[in-house]
Amino acid sequence: MNFNKLNILFFIFTITLFAQNKNFTMLDVVQNSYSTLAPERLKQLNWIPNTNNVSQVVTDSIGQNLVLIDAITSKSKKLTSLNNINSRFTATGIENKLGRFPRYNWVSEHTFTFWQDNSLYSYDVNSNKLVSINTVSQNAANKSIAPNNKYVAFTEDNNLSVVLCKSEINKITNEESSTIVSGTSVHRNEFGITKGIFWSPKSNYIAFYQKDESMVTDYPLVEIGTAPAKLKNIKYPMTGQKSHHVKVGIYNIKNGKTIWLETGEPLDQYLTNLTWGPNEQYFYIAHLNRDQNHMRLIKYDVTTGKQIKILFEEKDNEYVEPENQLHFLPNSNDKFLWFSERDNWQHLYLYNTEGTLLKQITKGPWEVQSILGFDKDSKNIFISTTKESPLERHTYKVNLKTGKMLKLTKEPGTHKVKMNEEGSFFIDSYNSSSAPGITKIIDDSGNTTTTLLESINPIIDYSVSNPEIFSIKGENDFDLYCRLIKPTNFDENKKYPVVVYVYGGPHAQLVTNRWYFGRYDFWFQYMAQNGYVVFTIDNRGSGNRGLEFEQEVFRKLGTKEIEDQLLGIEHLKTLSYIDDTRIGVFGWSYGGFMTTSLMLRTNDTYKVGVGGGAVIDWRLYEIMYGERYMDTPETNPEGYKESSLLNYVDNLNGKLLLVHGTSDPTVVWENTLEFAKKAANLNKQLDYYPYVGHGHGVRGKDAIHLYNKISNYFFDNL
Repeated sequence: MNFNKLNILFFIFTITLFAQNKNFTMLDVVQNSYSTLAPERLKQLNWIPNTNNVSQVVTDSIGQNLVLIDAITSKSKKLTSLNNINSRFTATGIENKLGRFPRYNWVSEHTFTFWQDNSLYSYDVNSNKLVSINTVSQNAANKSIAPNNKYVAFTEDNNLSVVLCKSEINKITNEESSTIVSGTSVHRNEFGITKGIFWSPKSNYIAFYQKDESMVTDYPLVEIGTAPAKLKNIKYPMTGQKSHHVKVGIYNIKNGKTIWLETGEPLDQYLTNLTWGPNEQYFYIAHLNRDQNHMRLIKYDVTTGKQIKILFEEKDNEYVEPENQLHFLPNSNDKFLWFSERDNWQHLYLYNTEGTLLKQITKGPWEVQSILGFDKDSKNIFISTTKESPLERHTYKVNLKTGKMLKLTKEPGTHKVKMNEEGSFFIDSYNSSSAPGITKIIDDSGNTTTTLLESINPIIDYSVSNPEIFSIKGENDFDLYCRLIKPTNFDENKKYPVVVYVYGGPHAQLVTNRWYFGRYDFWFQYMAQNGYVVFTIDNRGSGNRGLEFEQEVFRKLGTKEIEDQLLGIEHLKTLSYIDDTRIGVFGWSYGGFMTTSLMLRTNDTYKVGVGGGAVIDWRLYEIMYGERYMDTPETNPEGYKESSLLNYVDNLNGKLLLVHGTSDPTVVWENTLEFAKKAANLNKQLDYYPYVGHGHGVRGKDAIHLYNKISNYFFDNL
């Protein structure tokens, strides 16, 4: 080999080596982790009705286009473009051009609808015809389109209205008091509640929530920026205090009248899982008592509002948590699937509308996460599950008669699947710790028909440390899953400090087999690049591991979680490269509560902690979540005392930084202010930083300040 070739090869090797040793900047961590350094994803990938075709938005040198892809042949063709739609706006004299391709919803094989400002439009890709369907008020929120794709219900301030014809607004409620709110979600979005408007299947009725918050105490948030600052009151029902009252109205489109379902007393019960019967004659509500240990599924008459029958009840010594609507079988008015954790795992049960249990459809030590749909003959159902592993999500086809299951998603990882109307083809988008993302189409046997995208590794040029996932044994032989990230320039002969990242609360699961990207994940790599081991363990109480695992923490939040976190530390201490005198911890929200708990209740195991938006005393948290896991301060005084971090401030010997958004409506600022006050009273040194005007997280350019502050706190003190 001649000298010039050798020099060229050396140069290429040097450039490659240099490229693969780039470190993350804080801008990469906070902003680029969701944009330029995130894996490529297909935009607006949707099934086209009554076809085996999918559509997606593609950008080329001319602009944005809507493209069709045949699921069987992989052939594609252009359907329309942003320029075409905007030209139709111009041709019809509408000064309302789009800056980018709109969020669209197919309503037929060749027509989709979309919103532009406060107007709903339909567009035909064959004829290039643009039609204005409806227009809502300028200040409309919570817009909800009827199944007929014409009517629109919406909220304005605290009232609910509907538009049937263009700009013809019919007020459903007309409450003058701001404490009576209609058409929005209730119970602070617990129990799976995400909305307050429920259209009937044939668009003849609107069911809606109405909440009365007049009895709920005002909570003050202070907004600065004016002289003097302004007071903004929110309704925040704290544990043990008064909760808002909720009722359900049924609005008749034809006669414009509303009847109220006779949901009865007590008025502070929880109403959830609202579901229309397919024939619009009946409505179903899961009633949950305030103690959250007794659920009744009740059937209502839509025309009278009267209760017809309690279909069945579920009770539990700790709590019942209904979170899913009834799923009626296609072409059936009297059979539905019900989610329940009654055997410890979330599974599906087949009932009829008289309340008779016909059979349990799924069973085993794993959970059904969601129902994707049914096949065209209604013989099979498609579900997302943890059956393969708690660390993964896979799709199965389940025969409703035999219970036989067929796994459709093959590759290890986390799969998100969207099926076509007949259940014959599926968009399978998945990723894993080794695969940034793959999107393909599979058939109902799990065979791949076409691959739409294989994302390249967007951080291939960066120095990263691959997460190691493993489990350790906890109490009652539970597997506790862990993730460990070593320093990028790891030397087994060195000793490294550790930063533990923690959440630890119900419903959350941090350790899974997925591609790690986003703000937190890049910050872990940033710390690894700076010579830190980053460790996470999902303790008892965290999600997707069965009811027994989650309920271990009932009435004593913080205690069992600490025990499991310390098991993780004991494991770390067995590793020769860990400096067990330099262990830090960071978490937000429940993780902020856990961070502070670990700093105060573990005999100085942790040297440095950073807690964001931390719950300090569960008496200061909201009723629905707080009372589910802790009961009330009156019925569980010892549990509240044990979990209140105000009782352990005197144990603070390490370095603790608390940060909090001053306008946080989720974990109110009072929590960490009370802690700061107690620390001053006891002459305990506490570092504290308020993020002014931010809610339960810090966004925008201030987030760069936040993550620099967190990082520097560990650099300076650990």
